[in-house]
Amino acid sequence: MARFAALAVCAAALLLAVAVGGAAAQGVGSVITRSVYASMLPNRDNSLCPARGFYTYDAFIAAANTFPGFGTTGSADDIKRDLAAFFGQTSHETTGGTRGAADQFQWGYCFKEEISKATSPPYYGRGPIQLTGRSNYDLAGRAIGKDLVSNPDLVSTDAVVSFRTAMWFWMTAQGNKPSSHNVALRRWTPTAADTAAGRVPGYGVITNIINGGLECGMGRNDANVDRIGYYTRYCSMLGTSTGGNLDCYTQRNFAS
Repeated sequence: MARFAALAVCAAALLLAVAVGGAAAQGVGSVITRSVYASMLPNRDNSLCPARGFYTYDAFIAAANTFPGFGTTGSADDIKRDLAAFFGQTSHETTGGTRGAADQFQWGYCFKEEISKATSPPYYGRGPIQLTGRSNYDLAGRAIGKDLVSNPDLVSTDAVVSFRTAMWFWMTAQGNKPSSHNVALRRWTPTAADTAAGRVPGYGVITNIINGGLECGMGRNDANVDRIGYYTRYCSMLGTSTGGNLDCYTQRNFAS
């Protein structure tokens, strides 16, 4: 009897471990369900979009499952805000929307490659985050186990790889820049240099991390407005608040 009782305890523990593991794996999918994903990105497969058919929900979930902390860290509100920020920034990077149009913020994930392909070829912008530059392709590739220096086109031909590069960028601090993930979770504490440069916690710092050299410290601009518009829409859809400091109009970029 003791032997059977021990076996029963072991079996129960195993089932619990499987259940917990399964819940963790489904963490992102419990917030960004297939229907929510479709509602957030209603035009991603529009015939006008060059990326139609590429950014599938299944590819997003498969990629997310390789980054255990992505969309699963913190409180329910933290998770929603982190995901809203991720989709807000990546939707701007891939937008096919017309500025000022009623549906401006419904055209995320329309592109998978930089239109001009002129920035650092062959390492021009690709994927949700528009990964750019040889160094980023090298670092991202090492992190996900793919040779993206020799084969940068993987970022625009393999949707799982594409999403993984965006998630790697989101989760990874580089140089004097914090990770976008930590900023979204309100876990970033500015240094004295950040404070002097006007870099304060909030969504605006994430814009600075991604494209500060072209969009920050120059007053109000359309790119910031677009990023904020997408983020605000997604926060509303997911039921969370945007927080303050949404723009980087008066922030010096991290390279200055």
